[in-house]
Amino acid sequence: MTSYQIEPVGHVRGGRTLPEDDAWGPSRAVIELDASRFGPEALAGLDAFSHAEVIFLFDRVPPEKIETGARHPRNRADWPLTGIFAQRGKNRPNRLGVTICRILGVEGRALSVEGLDAIDGTPVIDIKPVMREFLPRGRVEQPDWVTEMMARYW
Repeated sequence: MTSYQIEPVGHVRGGRTLPEDDAWGPSRAVIELDASRFGPEALAGLDAFSHAEVIFLFDRVPPEKIETGARHPRNRADWPLTGIFAQRGKNRPNRLGVTICRILGVEGRALSVEGLDAIDGTPVIDIKPVMREFLPRGRVEQPDWVTEMMARYW
């Protein structure tokens, strides 16, 4: 299989310093772009959008914690054994996280956001504006255990 090397576009600054399971909604942070690769023009126009989709790396997950099969979400035996691609946990094969967060402002190479579930120092792989046309069309379905798990996430 082919491997790919990806360089972060920046890092998360501020917000939480420890990964936690819940109450990410009010969390505020700044994504600082790598000054050696990007000027302020890289974020030009992003402030016209209300939300950004941030792709980041769960860089603090040790290799031995990576899941490639199935597990009980949050290790709760009362929730079903679920394949890693049917959940959004951090112990993913490529350790990628993806979150839609609210844009608070843009200043130079700094993007201020709210609701980003990544901790201080997290490498950011990419940033995209959220456009209605890319959101799901129709009703979004999910199992009851997901609704229960996510009740306090934001």
